Amino acid sequence: MNNFVFSQKIYHFLLGAYRWYLLTPERSLNEAYQAALKIKEVEDKHFNGKKIDTTSAVYSNSVMDYFESDLKKLLKVARMRLTEFRASRWFLDEENQEAANKAGIEFLTPALVFEKLNFIDQIISKYTISPEKTTSQTLVAQPANLPDEGKITPPSSQRILTPKAEKKTQRKADTLGVLPRSILSTISRLQVELDPNAEQDVVQNFRLTQRRTIISIRFVLLLIIVPLLTHQISKALIVGPLVDNFRKPEKVQVFLNFEMEEEALIQLQRFEERIKFENLITNAPPLSPEQIEDEMRKKAQAVANEFRNEGSNAVKNVFADIFSVIAFIWLLLVSKSSIGVLKDFFDNIVYGLSDSAKAFIIILFTDIFVGFHSPHGWEVILEGLSRHWGLPANRDFIFLFIATFPVILDTIFKYWIFRYLNRISPSAVATYRNMNE
Repeated sequence: MNNFVFSQKIYHFLLGAYRWYLLTPERSLNEAYQAALKIKEVEDKHFNGKKIDTTSAVYSNSVMDYFESDLKKLLKVARMRLTEFRASRWFLDEENQEAANKAGIEFLTPALVFEKLNFIDQIISKYTISPEKTTSQTLVAQPANLPDEGKITPPSSQRILTPKAEKKTQRKADTLGVLPRSILSTISRLQVELDPNAEQDVVQNFRLTQRRTIISIRFVLLLIIVPLLTHQISKALIVGPLVDNFRKPEKVQVFLNFEMEEEALIQLQRFEERIKFENLITNAPPLSPEQIEDEMRKKAQAVANEFRNEGSNAVKNVFADIFSVIAFIWLLLVSKSSIGVLKDFFDNIVYGLSDSAKAFIIILFTDIFVGFHSPHGWEVILEGLSRHWGLPANRDFIFLFIATFPVILDTIFKYWIFRYLNRISPSAVATYRNMNE
């Protein structure tokens, strides 16, 4: 009996492997087709149906690097799956076709196969450099006098430059000119103003800037709204019912930490003093100890319910904040292109400010976060977070945090000013020093 069951398992395993082998061409073609569809989707969505041009100036360098890496991955998948499709089709013969029909496997129709292959070839051909084109570019880059050995190997200084190498060469050439750069920039500005297509370029640049601004503002709003909505929705629909179900009021302790207990005792003490004071100023008959104790018992129950709800709310906040952080990280992972656009947007804003505005913003941020009065702000923030999560405010940790973290921030600010801002805008650094003095 055991041998029969074992042989049945082997039979089903071999049958499944054979079915997988027969479906290899169709599976490879579908994967290549899906990769081509993704490339087409990027072309239609971001490049107006044209090929993905990695040298385009529509997006920033980081966004174009993201598009280029995705394009390479998709092209690699499409080409590998096409090779797998051709190889697997070559091994399949008529006997395999008959076996597939007996096993109930239906292949794609020839018309559908031709349609998918045609679509894949159309997409891949856009990013395939033909041999003639490569040969013509190489011949253009050849020196006039070939070596005597007949080799067509140009010297290193005359080889074809990639777009990145051309940009680097142009930047070096721009910095080392015979005439001052101000005169060259004036000539360039006059050429732009006399260009008949200057108006179209201005309109196009304005549209690109407008689109970048809309994408950046929308992404910033998403970064703020999505975590907040996730916190409230998860707290109301998921975390809240679970915590209320497992945290029964009659089974849990009233206070999460000793600070809540001290606060409750202070409230009861003030309530007792207020009762006695109101009784004295109203000339009412003095309250008996039993009446005072009854009023205190009612107040104690109300305070216990209040702090019990506050403890449950703190537990809910912990898990709801975890959901918010997950939503925030997920939003960052799926919005890499938007992050590049947002970085470019902030760079243009920050570096487009005047020197006095840059110095004002730097002084404002440094005084708020690392200034003389900043410890009080950090103390309020840390105590608020502790209360939000139901944790006791550890004074030693707060003082240690205030003694180290603002110093680290101050060091980062000074390093950024010395390393980047001093190189990009020296006048802004001079203005900052004068204002800071």
